[in-house]
Amino acid sequence: MPDLNIGRLPTGKGVALFFCAYNEEKSLPEKIKNIQALKEICPEMEVFAYSDASTDATASILENASHLLEPVINQERLGKATGMRKIVAMTDAEILIFTDANVLLQPDSLPGLINYFSDPEIGCVAGTLVYGAMDSTTAKVGGWYWRLEEKIKYLETITGSTMGADGSIFARRKQKYPDVPPDLLDDMTTSISVIFDSLRCISAKDVIAYENAISSSKEEFNRKKRISCRAFSTYLYLRDDLKKMSFLNRFKFISHKLIRWWGGLFILVGAFSLVLWGGTIGMALPIFSALFVGALFVVFLGRMGVSGVSSIYEVLLAIFATGLGVAESIRGRKYRTWETANTR
Repeated sequence: MPDLNIGRLPTGKGVALFFCAYNEEKSLPEKIKNIQALKEICPEMEVFAYSDASTDATASILENASHLLEPVINQERLGKATGMRKIVAMTDAEILIFTDANVLLQPDSLPGLINYFSDPEIGCVAGTLVYGAMDSTTAKVGGWYWRLEEKIKYLETITGSTMGADGSIFARRKQKYPDVPPDLLDDMTTSISVIFDSLRCISAKDVIAYENAISSSKEEFNRKKRISCRAFSTYLYLRDDLKKMSFLNRFKFISHKLIRWWGGLFILVGAFSLVLWGGTIGMALPIFSALFVGALFVVFLGRMGVSGVSSIYEVLLAIFATGLGVAESIRGRKYRTWETANTR
């Protein structure tokens, strides 16, 4: 990495960090401490925090930290995409860093994150998220999934670009920052759009952030359903631009995103095909019965927390939640706001 004049890019343009919050009074004290540590490393970095009509102490906590950040308190729930657009418009900084209210960025990762933009071909940098507090099967399965996701993003980077970034931690150039509709995923749209402008979106192992995993099955199910609904709607919105990407990037997008979104459908088609095949040999009813009883077995023992089976249950639940979200998107369902998880 080239040496960095802390807080400034070689072009003389600045750096700004953004996050949106809704009822994050539990997470914000640690977040404020983290911002203070980041500001000690990069004192000229601007920080903007948007409260989306929070009903707890979020707004007052942000206002009390006005010596570190610019609080933007909204009285009407408009959603993250609208909130981000609002605070991004408040800065002239060239490099925009996006994070979540409950995510802590490792302070010594900041210089490296900024330095990546010394390469004019890089338009977006996705950080590496590490999950903590693995105190339930739901959290452990979420952690396993995310480690796989980070590995895929890294392998995609080796071949050019990864297919977008997660909102927990990423940075992009402000140039051509897109206007994201309120019901779409702003992190997916703003990160992958740099590829449409012939820049790279890369995954960085040395930019590390931390977040506690959700330990409630119900909260994680609802979160995955909401995210997949918005993600698939984002795909439909960006479909024409995605078609213009290189063959390699289109292959990566299909294999990384589309196949995952349709995972539940593939399982159902596979099970239906197996029953049809069984019909050709006079075994349709026994095969259907075995699949049905097996599903009940996994659900019953999984909900009881039986070791091994509970992990399979959580994986299948995540696949089902994702498929349900896609179905909601196809039916026209729109999510603009979000609920803060109570079990992080």
